[in-house]
Amino acid sequence: MKTVVLDSFALLAYFEKEPGWQRVTTLLTEAAASKHSLECTVVNWGEVCYITERVYGREKADVVLRIMDDLPISWIDVDRSLARVAADFKVAEGLAYADCFAAALAYTKEGPLVTGDPEFTRLEGKISIEWLGDACR
Repeated sequence: MKTVVLDSFALLAYFEKEPGWQRVTTLLTEAAASKHSLECTVVNWGEVCYITERVYGREKADVVLRIMDDLPISWIDVDRSLARVAADFKVAEGLAYADCFAAALAYTKEGPLVTGDPEFTRLEGKISIEWLGDACR
């Protein structure tokens, strides 16, 4: 089964109904129907948590975390192997560290990374990227 990787940008777009949220909704629906596997690292889960709490407060972050628990997403713990790939992306491309974990997961799973974060343009040709919206291109 094909693996599709979500980064925190994709999840935040989904929750905020920002450009690309419909595509994330479609991916979630397809994952629930076993058309593909959706994965995200716990580092990116934490990024969604802290961004939501910083903007909306702890109660809203707790609600978002409960919703994420019910989504058809496999939350991938970080081991040293994945951390090594993330570190290589950090050194080579200078991405934000949390973004490096999303990229590392997409790289190791050989699946597309779904994002709208323009920072990932540096990785075009190194990993498969499915862009949300046109603003980042």
